[in-house]
Amino acid sequence: MATSIDVIDAKGKKVDSVELPAEIFDVQTNVPLIHQVVVAQRAAARQGTHNTLRRGEVSGAGRKPFKQKGTGRARQGSIRAPQMKGGGIVHGPHPRDYSQRTPKKMIAAALRGTLSDRARGERIHVIDALAVDNKPSTKTVSALLTSIAPSKNVLVVLQREDAISLKSIRNLDGVHVLSYDQLNAYDVVVSDDIVFSKGAFDAFVAFNTKSSNKEEVSA
Repeated sequence: MATSIDVIDAKGKKVDSVELPAEIFDVQTNVPLIHQVVVAQRAAARQGTHNTLRRGEVSGAGRKPFKQKGTGRARQGSIRAPQMKGGGIVHGPHPRDYSQRTPKKMIAAALRGTLSDRARGERIHVIDALAVDNKPSTKTVSALLTSIAPSKNVLVVLQREDAISLKSIRNLDGVHVLSYDQLNAYDVVVSDDIVFSKGAFDAFVAFNTKSSNKEEVSA
């Protein structure tokens, strides 16, 4: 069953209301699925450029560092051996791709599950406009977000072309901004409150209800 929430303007006054579709904002939260998707997303973000030098790659001569017998020391064959100072590294990290294959249905289901969790906690907010008189105002937006989402980490979802709202938000500490088509489970998980602009909310709902008749994975 869909629930409705208030839409407020930049001054904090109610101007409208919108429904939260149950197929997006009221599904079962599958924690293991969300964990798998978040781990895969974080792994894909790794550069994987770490590298260590093997014994064949470090500088140094190939000769024996000292003679085989008569020194009282353990015999050594090369100054590039791992046990020698400046020698190669054994089993060290080398460049690799950390990305994992994650089905699109799992990614979508994880996002629905995280959004549903925030919705049940009344952590979803919709703002009609993040500007006053069509002008950017960081001070106004900061006061508004403090009043409706006083948490430490806030995620604001905008439309790509909404440059005025972006200018109002981008310098605020603890506030992360995404466009509606970039919204993902990880950014929802690490955010306490999710604030949509009205345009971004409508676009997000329209985009995610197109395939509502297709087979879904429990979120």
